[in-house]
Amino acid sequence: MSTNENVQIAPTEGKLGILIPGMGAVTTTFIAGVEAVKRGLAKPIGSVTQLATIRLGKRTEGRTPRIKDFVPLARLEDLVFGTWDIYEDNCYQAADKAGVLETPLLAKLKEPLAAIQPMRAVFDQEYVRRIHGPNVKPPASKMEHAEMLMDDIRRFRERTGAARLVMIWCGSTEVFHTPAPVHATLKDFECGLQKNDPEISPSQIYAYAALKSGVPYANGAPHLTVDTPALLELARERHLPVCGKDFKTGQTFMKTLIAPGLKSRMLGVHGWFSTNILGNRDGEVLDDPGSFKSKEESKLSALEQILQPDLYPELYEHIYHKVRINYYPPRGDAKEGWDNIDIFGWLGYPMQIKIDFLCRDSILAAPLVLDLVLFLDLAQRAGMRGVQEWLSFYFKAPMTAPGLYPEHDIFIQLMKLKNTLRWMRGETLITHLGLEYYD
Repeated sequence: MSTNENVQIAPTEGKLGILIPGMGAVTTTFIAGVEAVKRGLAKPIGSVTQLATIRLGKRTEGRTPRIKDFVPLARLEDLVFGTWDIYEDNCYQAADKAGVLETPLLAKLKEPLAAIQPMRAVFDQEYVRRIHGPNVKPPASKMEHAEMLMDDIRRFRERTGAARLVMIWCGSTEVFHTPAPVHATLKDFECGLQKNDPEISPSQIYAYAALKSGVPYANGAPHLTVDTPALLELARERHLPVCGKDFKTGQTFMKTLIAPGLKSRMLGVHGWFSTNILGNRDGEVLDDPGSFKSKEESKLSALEQILQPDLYPELYEHIYHKVRINYYPPRGDAKEGWDNIDIFGWLGYPMQIKIDFLCRDSILAAPLVLDLVLFLDLAQRAGMRGVQEWLSFYFKAPMTAPGLYPEHDIFIQLMKLKNTLRWMRGETLITHLGLEYYD
């Protein structure tokens, strides 16, 4: 298999600044986790960049370095953090209110967390309806808000001395929108910023400010942001990598594990019913029908694209797929995802699978944030621009080139990710054919 021996990866000299819109449960759990790992208080469980290995060459060669030793990733010690949020709490106070991490651990991290004070956020109540906060930028045009964010980015870079930056959206899910004429070209989009076009959301203003500032962007929520022609044009023009969307954490993670297995054995599916109860700020936001619609579209898409009913009509053409999310405050961040799967096998005989995933949403999301910012920074230093499909592994609704269906099978996604890393380093891509061992 041919490899690319011409990829030049710039070194990881200096600090890497992580800029995050939204300082709720996911962001505070991520930052606190990095600080805990740096101090030897915990292990980075769930992080592919920190713990996973990658096989190189034949199985008989015994070359399986850790990914972080194979490709030049930024060190955790070199990460610095900046956030925006509609609430004024510092990172320690926000983590305490989020209720994800236990008090004794947070107490040991109070000094670095309390030092992170969120910048005033760009916020539009039309896009997130269920929460309200005072820490917002003053009324202005959307272009002026973008310029304020660019100024925030410049000041953060100067204050921290960061050599490179990455932005990742960990804020609330915005209401469902489809691309409008203002998203068609970069010129249209910039005109829309000047004219306060209502189809331009806060997350799109953040993405625009990041890309104009030379900062790669990842979207951890399901709403429309960089997956528009205008912002993709800007990313390519500025030679910046982007990726998204919607962190693949709990129930959809289970679907991308189970559905490929059912399809691999040609077992049919009559129906798949999924319901969730969740009590944190994310659950409150998703209690609004508009925000839920964004999440529903993301959660529904994976199953159809894995099972491919057009190719296997006798197995999946008439599948009934339903997704529900219920806001239940007593549960906090300890989300419960329940699935009932009605399947059928040989001669059409019915069977059932039931899954009750008692998970912790932010505990699952935090290592994804870490991996994404480190891999986006790597992609930037390797000169990769535009949609980074090799990072689909981390998302419920992965971005792809226009007209190309996304790959949702998590095992194919992992192979794509690791082969991209092999390609970057000029190593042979692994096909798992294996015939060479028997010639």
